[in-house]
Parts: sequence; structure tokens; C-alpha cells
Amino acid sequence: MNVAVIGSGGREHALALKITESSLLGKLYVMPGNPGTAAIAENVNLNVSDKESVIKFCLNNSIDLVVIGPEQPLVDGLANALRMVGINVFGPDSAAAEIEAHKSFAKYIMSKAGVPTGKYIEFNATKYDVAVDYLKQKKYPCVIKADGLAAGKGVSICNSPEEAEEALKSMFIQKVFGDSGEKVLIEEFLEGEEASVFAITDGNNFVILPSSQDHKRIGDGDTGKNTGGMGAYAPAPVVTTKMMEIIASKIIAPTLQALNSEGKKFIGCLYAGLMITEDGPKVIEFNCRFGDPETQVVLPLLKGDFLKMLYSAAKGKLDSEAVEYAGGCAVCVVAASKGYPESYEKGFEITGLDNLPENIIVYHAGTKEENGKILTNGGRVLGVTAVLEQNNLAEAKKLAYEALQKIHFENIYYRTDIADKAIK
Repeated sequence: MNVAVIGSGGREHALALKITESSLLGKLYVMPGNPGTAAIAENVNLNVSDKESVIKFCLNNSIDLVVIGPEQPLVDGLANALRMVGINVFGPDSAAAEIEAHKSFAKYIMSKAGVPTGKYIEFNATKYDVAVDYLKQKKYPCVIKADGLAAGKGVSICNSPEEAEEALKSMFIQKVFGDSGEKVLIEEFLEGEEASVFAITDGNNFVILPSSQDHKRIGDGDTGKNTGGMGAYAPAPVVTTKMMEIIASKIIAPTLQALNSEGKKFIGCLYAGLMITEDGPKVIEFNCRFGDPETQVVLPLLKGDFLKMLYSAAKGKLDSEAVEYAGGCAVCVVAASKGYPESYEKGFEITGLDNLPENIIVYHAGTKEENGKILTNGGRVLGVTAVLEQNNLAEAKKLAYEALQKIHFENIYYRTDIADKAIK
């Protein structure tokens, strides 16, 4: 079958790479892709927000399945448009994607489904003064979230009323997240350890992939600003077999049922960002797609036919035995541009990508090719990932950082403590 992957980041490179392992694959396209995907598929330089161009390409090239990586095209209704013309899509329509597009909607669904999550209160920008008064009486730390999409950066953990007011001001007055920050959620701070879980679903049945843990903060020891993710590892030891059963029965299943009851059937990857608390798992957030960089560590641990699983979900009859966890572990360290997640320079040549060990995968995220050279072209540049057949995260971490030492570009920056929580 002919497959098109939508997106240009490390997650899409990981999806494309896993799809190439399938015996079902005919031709693979990535729109618009990056230099990493160019080595394993045909990149198509299309503006993916132009639905008509995407549809035309898919029809002209007999595409059997479209796999949508990022959240924005899903929220904008690309899956709806493709399905209207009879093209199979792995990814939810815009109504179901609202679970990520609006955190307030996700909370509504969780409330309806009885899914454990943090207590919260909503405020609109017109109620700035009321929100500030509320923050003066609040218990700290607390969490302030922009209601809409903010590329993973719309969350502030505040340790004092002053910090909270500053976060509120940035969203309501300075409008750093534009319309996405017109409404905010002020939530209780959940204590525990974070984990990410992907559920592959046809809207009714689902399969949960190995757990992982993302590292959102820019600095070692989880300090500094939130980013799109500075690294990840899988599996996460904090998610035991028993814990995974609770997540499946108390979180994933009721959420899918609640979405169905709202007429918002979810087909694709439902991502649950969890806090494993003393009282069990609680949902921090839901996303409507694979996580980045968690995808980069979860997919290499699967054996079987990943494409078969995605296609069966898209067709409405999930093949729950298409893939399974093969054992092993993976650690991904993001090599970023100094200054990210704020301002940074790009256009620097990247060297050292050749002659790396076989168990190292370098996923391209913010890169471009010019005159035969690979250059930096974003905040998160590469995902340097070590994959082991045995579950030894300490060894995987060591190999990932050894590989990083061989890769160079000006202003390279990365955290040095990815996977330390699990190793400890």
C-alpha cells in the first residue's frame, strides 16, 4: 500500500522509519518531511495546511493511508477532509481532536467519564482581576495552563502568587499564546512522577504501547522553561503491569466511551500524559496524536507490523495483535539550539552524523539540507536515540550520550540527565 505521513519533525521521522519495516508498504511519502525522512521515503514539499493540495496529491498518487503526525492539521480538520473523499486516515477528526485543542473540553470529558485528574477552575481574559484575586488565596504550587494549543509550552508551574500572576499576565495581557491563552485553567499541582501512554484505537477497541517519560523542562533537574520535550526514555519503570491495567480500565476505556457518547469518535493515537500519584494515575493532559519525543523511544521497542496496526485502526477494525513490546529499552536525548525555547540562531552545519553505532538512531527534527550539507533549522534539532534489546536504561543512556559527543554544531545544547529518574 502507498502511505503518506504528514509532518516534518522527529516524531514523523520515527513514524516513517517504523512504517518502512512493513512488508505491506509500497511507496512512502512524507509531507513536507526533513533530511532524515528523505533518506527513507520521498519528501513532498507541500503546505499541509492547504487541504485541497494534500487531497489532490493523495488521489493522484493512489494513497491508501495517511498518517497525520502533528496536532494542528488534526485540529484544523485535515482528517475530516481526507475521509470525505474516501481516503483512510490514522488520526482523529477535528471534533475528537478537541480533546487536545481545548483543555477545558478534555476536563469536561474526564468529568463525564469519571477519569481521575487534578481539580481546576477556568477563567477568561475578561476576568483578569478576578483571577488575580483567586491566585492570592490559592495553595502553592499551582499550575496555570493556556486552554488552547501552545506547542507544548502553554503550561506554567507557579510556586508563589507573584509567579502565578506573572504567568497569567503573560497569557491574558501580553498574549504570548495568542487566542490559545484567552481562557486559562488554574489547576491543583499533582505530586508524583510523570509518564506518557499511547493508546492506538479504532474508536472502540484499543492497544496500549509501552510507557515512556518525557522531559519537558529546558534544564537539568527539571528546571527552567517548558519546551516541546528535551528527551525521553521507554519503558517507564513507574508504570508497572498492574498500573497499566488501571490506566487501561480507568482512563483510556472510559475516555473513549465518553467521546463516543458525545458523537466524537476518536480514531488514531490517544496520548495520555499522566501523573503517577500516591492515589494512582491521574491525567495531566490528553493529546490527539503521538507525543514528541516519546514516539522516538516507544516505536523502536515494538516488533510486528506497525503499518498493519495503523491501517486496521483507520479502517475501523483494530488488529490488536499486529505489534507487541519486544522487550528492551530506549533513551532519546534532544540536541537543541542554544536559546531554545525562546530565541535561537539557525543555519549551522551539523557534522558527525555518519559512522555511529548500529544501535543509535538519529531522528531529524529541526534540520534542512543545503548543497549536500545538513544544517540546523529549528529549536529542537536532533533526537539522538540509543536502543537496546535488553532493558538496561543506564547502558542506553551511556550509549546515547557517547553518540552525542560525536555530533557537532555551533550552539548545541542538551540536558545531561535524561533517564536519571528511572535509573535511580
